[in-house]
Amino acid sequence: MKLATKIFVGLISGVILGLILSAAGATAIADNIIQPFGDLFIRLIKMLIVPLVFATLVVGASSVSDVSKLSRIGGKTVGYYLCTTAIAITIGVILANIFAPGVGLSISTDLTYQAKETPGIVDTILNIVPTNPIQALADGNMLQIIIFSLFIGICMNLVGRKSEPVKNFFDGFAEIMYKVTEIIMSLAPYGVFALIVPVVTSHGPAVLLPLVKVILLMYVGAIIHSLIVYGTATKLIAKMNPVKFFKGVMPATLVGFSTCSSSGTLPVTIRSTQDNLDVSEEVSSFVLPLGATINMDGAALYQGIAALFVAQVYGIDLTVLQQFTVVLTGALASIGSAGVPGAGLIILTMVLQSVGLPLEGIALVAGVDRILDMARTATNVTGDASCAVVVDATEKRREEALA
Repeated sequence: MKLATKIFVGLISGVILGLILSAAGATAIADNIIQPFGDLFIRLIKMLIVPLVFATLVVGASSVSDVSKLSRIGGKTVGYYLCTTAIAITIGVILANIFAPGVGLSISTDLTYQAKETPGIVDTILNIVPTNPIQALADGNMLQIIIFSLFIGICMNLVGRKSEPVKNFFDGFAEIMYKVTEIIMSLAPYGVFALIVPVVTSHGPAVLLPLVKVILLMYVGAIIHSLIVYGTATKLIAKMNPVKFFKGVMPATLVGFSTCSSSGTLPVTIRSTQDNLDVSEEVSSFVLPLGATINMDGAALYQGIAALFVAQVYGIDLTVLQQFTVVLTGALASIGSAGVPGAGLIILTMVLQSVGLPLEGIALVAGVDRILDMARTATNVTGDASCAVVVDATEKRREEALA
């Protein structure tokens, strides 16, 4: 049984037990016996976040060895992915504000959760750069950790051969963190079970009804993002008919939808872009593997919806600056999710932490993660192909101008 299926089973089992305990009035069992196991799972995830993000981002940034190529094709690729990712999470935040999937579902807890107050815009931007990277790691400041990690990874390439021992260390360290993640995520079904039982016991089945709205918002957001952002980019920049683009990339999109793996879909994506969209092998072989690593538009869209959903469920009003923090954290953190099982939950944990939202809220969306992941991966794969088409078109025009 796949992990996503196990998590879904854990959620359903927790709901059933919660309803039984609720009917029996046995809230003490849920709170005193079952809840601690959920709290343990949350602590394990917190333990994982900082070293996982640090190691993954350093390895990812150092993987682009040709600096001259990075300055041209790589620069276009990274810029495109970051822009579309920021747009995706913004769409998610806007949809969640308009349709408010969590409003009206008030959950009272023994703890009072308050969103952190954020500084002004200028201070927010300045605070992205750490004055003390070690302190940023100790405090779990995600934005500062991401910036520091990217600097380390890029500068490894600039240093050259002397940095090989450090590269080897981070490669090994990243593999260790992947294994730690795999172990912790194997406990996710039990963690979700232990987190959802007290919620259902205290509040009954009504707590699960907004999940239908979350799923619908995710799929509507994915369609809007694909049609408007990718369709417009291929039309205006690549001068390609959007119908031709979506028809050409459809095989890869469907494989991504069914497998929920951008990396696993990569061979199909490369073939679709080369055979159906006339993308050169040079561009597709560089842009698409990089996209499978850092392009997480679908995940970013999900973070925007899920973060606002959790805030609404707990009755926390996020300011404009706090929502901007959600956008920025989700966009940057998504590039560190490659190769990580259960990446959606890990990134959501970071996003919730960035504005002080309760991490227990992830239990409300974890059980339907497979359904959400299908839309996320399909969006990611389509975005990878659109970037390849756009970059290839600009490179061909450059070559024609130089000829």
